[in-house]
Parts: sequence; C-alpha cells; structure tokens
Amino acid sequence: MTQPLSAESEFRAAARHLCRRRLLTGTAATVALALGTNLPQPAHAVQRLDPTAIHKDPFTLGVASGDPLPDSVVLWTRLAPEPFEPDSGLTAHAVSVEWELASDELFKRTVKSGKVTAHPEFHHAVHVVPEGLSPRTRYYYRFRVGAWTSPVGRTRTAPAATDDPESLRFVFVSCQAYHDGYFTALRHLAKEKDVDAVVHLGDYLYEYAVDSQGGDRADGSLHLPDRFNKETVTLEDYRLRYALYHSDPDLKAAHAAHPWIVTWDDHEVENNYADEVPDGSPPEAFLARRAAAYRAYYENLPLRPPQQPSGPDLLLYRRLQFGRLAQLDILDGRQHRDDQTAGDGWRVPTADTERPDRTMLGSTQERWLSDGWKGSKAVWNVVPQQCVLSRRRNRTAGPFPLSMDAWDGYPAARKRFVDAARAAGVDNLVVLTGDVHVHYAMDIKEDFDDKSSRTIGVELVTTSVASGGNGVAKPGDWQTMMDANPHLKFYDGRRGYVLVTLDQRQLRADYRTVDLVTKPGAPLVTAASFISRAGSPGLAPA
Repeated sequence: MTQPLSAESEFRAAARHLCRRRLLTGTAATVALALGTNLPQPAHAVQRLDPTAIHKDPFTLGVASGDPLPDSVVLWTRLAPEPFEPDSGLTAHAVSVEWELASDELFKRTVKSGKVTAHPEFHHAVHVVPEGLSPRTRYYYRFRVGAWTSPVGRTRTAPAATDDPESLRFVFVSCQAYHDGYFTALRHLAKEKDVDAVVHLGDYLYEYAVDSQGGDRADGSLHLPDRFNKETVTLEDYRLRYALYHSDPDLKAAHAAHPWIVTWDDHEVENNYADEVPDGSPPEAFLARRAAAYRAYYENLPLRPPQQPSGPDLLLYRRLQFGRLAQLDILDGRQHRDDQTAGDGWRVPTADTERPDRTMLGSTQERWLSDGWKGSKAVWNVVPQQCVLSRRRNRTAGPFPLSMDAWDGYPAARKRFVDAARAAGVDNLVVLTGDVHVHYAMDIKEDFDDKSSRTIGVELVTTSVASGGNGVAKPGDWQTMMDANPHLKFYDGRRGYVLVTLDQRQLRADYRTVDLVTKPGAPLVTAASFISRAGSPGLAPA
C-alpha cells in the first residue's frame, strides 16, 4: 500500500500532540538544543557550495536503496570527503547532487535523472525517490558532484499489486556490532542472486565505544580517531558512528547490491530502552539523546520522506506489498512499548508482567497491524520485527525465567497479536526476528504449554552479522534449549543471515553461517534449511 492508513494518521496526530506537550514542559527546547539544527532553510535562502571546491571523493560512504514499491524506490547517499571528521570535510553549505537511474549498468539507457540538494542540516545526506518506474524491474543508479561520481548501486522495484510473482527472495539480517568483528556475512550477502530485498531487523549500529584498533577486528593497520572511543550520546556522536559503519567495505557492498528495508531495535539509541524510559541514561536527558539518534538514523538509511523524524519521534512502522504473494508489515517494537518488568533481563514473570494492558507495539500500531491483516490479499503475511515472539525457556523445570525484553515479557500483547492474526484469517504468518545473536527456527503455537496445540505460523530468527564475536554451532545451552522448547526446531550460534524464498506452495528458509568474524574472509555455508507449506504452517527440514 502506498497511502498511509488511518492508524498512521492517528499516530501522526498523537506525535504532534506529544511534541506540543513537550514544548510546554521544556523538553522540546532541550531536544532542539541537542539537535543543533532544525530543517533546511527555504530554497531561496540556501547558500550553496561550489562543487569544484570539493577536492576529495565525497562518496566515501557508498550508496544505498530501499523501501521498494512497484513504481518507486528510495536512493540514498551522504557526502563525506572526510567521513571521520564531525563536519565530514564540508562547510555548512548546501551542495547540488546529480542523480541518474538507468536500466543498464553502463548507463546507456537512462530512465530517470535529476538534481537534489544535500543540506548541511541533514549532514549532507540525500534521499531521492524517482517515481513512474516499472514493477519488479532491476535498475542501476549513481550520483555525481562536480568531477566526482559515486559507486554504482543496483536496485529493483516491487511487483505490481495485482501481480502473482512466481517467487520472492528476501535476506534478513540483524545485529552488526563493528567492534565485535568483520561484516563477512554481508560480503556474501552482496553476492546472493535475485534478491528482492534485504530486511534489516535492528541493531544496525551499537552505541558502545570503539577503540582505535576497532575492537576485536584483528587488523593492526586500523587506527581510528579517539572520538570513536566513547559511547554515543549526541547527534555528532551518532553521525560519526554511522560514518564508521558505512566505511566498512562489506556493508557498502551489501547496500549497493540490493534494496534494503530497515527497522530498528535498541542499540541504535541505547541498550534495552523502552519508549521514553532509558536503560542507563539520565531520564531528564534521554529524549534529547533519542532525538539525536533518530535524526542520525534517518540521515544514514534509505528511508522515505514520511519517516523523517519530528524531534524524538519517528514513524517507522509501515507496510510494503510484493504483489499478491507477500505483504510485509514492518513493526517498531521499541518506540511505543511499556517498560520491562521485574528489573529486565531473564526473570520469573511477576503479576506486573502479566498485566493485560501491557503493550509492545502501542495501541495505535496494534490496530494498524490488525487492520492490515484484515485487508490483506497476500498468500504470505510477513512481519519483520525485533525481539523473539515465541516463548523461550532456558531450563527444563520451573520456576521458569523468561526474557523480559522479548515478547515473553509482554504476554498480553503477544496474545493480542496472535488473536488478531487468527481473527483476520491469516493462514500463512511468518515472523522475522533478530536481536538474540543466534539462529532459531520456531513454530508459533496457539498455546505454548500444549505441544499438540495448533501451529498458527512460523518464526524465523536470524543470528547476528558480527555481534557476540565468533560463535559456535552448538552453544553451551543448546541441549537445554532444545529440550525445554518443543516448538524450537533449530538452534545455531554462529554468525550469518537467513535467505527466505516464498512461492505459492511453500516457504523455504536457508540458514547461512560463517565460523569466524574476528578475521576477514570466512567461507559461507548453509547450516540448515526448512520449509513450511502454504495453508499448513509448521517447519520441517527441507
């Protein structure tokens, strides 16, 4: 769907109300101070930089595309001749950027072209949305500033709403802590063929300090500036951290190879924050920190104009259609949730945990999701989101601690999620999850206490790209987790990603892994493959 639904409009109104309330309390002034800048000036007042004054390559951070629709896609880049400097090596002036979209890699058949302004207020990032494109078509794109030309990116549009594509292929990834190792999995991902989109499920970056050696990256030639050796708090901090991540050649290759669909989790701001409640920041300063993080997130990823933040708020949940084969409802399970109970972490649930009003998504997003399912005509309803939905026990005898940060800590919200899917008649529910740095393949049960209860969908959990460092196929708790959770069909602790292929008959999930991330170049293997039949949910070995 290309038009916002009523629930989205309602959320925008609520966000405006919240911003007005914050203005009255003084929080908005603190947020404005934290951001340092607001929106670009009117066009007639913009001071422009002569492109001939840019003497170094401004495209050091690569290019990206995202959020494909049948007739458009977002094209992104950010100008940064000196990416590790706070000003990126540019003056506080606007820069005119030419862009070009072609049907061939040599740009002999240009389809669209134009100019866009890279504003200093957005750290010289640009988000171009060429429209009038052909459905499910591969395109190539590039940018130009003066004598400098960007790398070439490859993208593709979604199928038309009425199309019945023979198949779709999505790769989903999560958790790429730079300081924990190389993004080798992303190098392999860039080489995957016929990928309709890469879905990133959060923890795109981490707020933790990165030392001059890049943490656990075994590269003696790396000498990062001291400004990275601190936790990200300010807008400058977050902007620099995105520059560090975008400087990674494997991440740049993956962005240039396929369109991306992104959502966040916690580390894009701060570990385990919940809406306006920080995990460790001073509460009075947290909204300013969140505003800075959200601003930098938008600046550095291929998001559409509706995702431009307003202070500490950003409308991230959205819906994308891929013909009549798949509907993707991308969720935001961090910005609207209630605070974790029982002190967070793995805890035995309390009466507070069980409260029926507790929410992971917020009432507006819950309603939006339910309405979208009711109106879906897709064979597969795919829900990219952050934290594990299915129950996980880490022991075989009670009392059972559960993860208070995952849906286990929000059982009433999970029940509403399941009930809404059942009420909407969703036959083929697929939940895509990140966060936990391991691969899981799980059946979503109507009643997790009853092994024979109905399976209402499947949950595919991807491991991390690098977070957690070098993993192992069978972590120390492997047997316990398999015994304690009969709906858990697969568990692997190595790094990698998951490739999902959908057609009219079945879903196939290929769990890709690499053994090593503290040194580059590890080979990729397929650790396991599972299928789920359309109309008969449940995972079985392929």
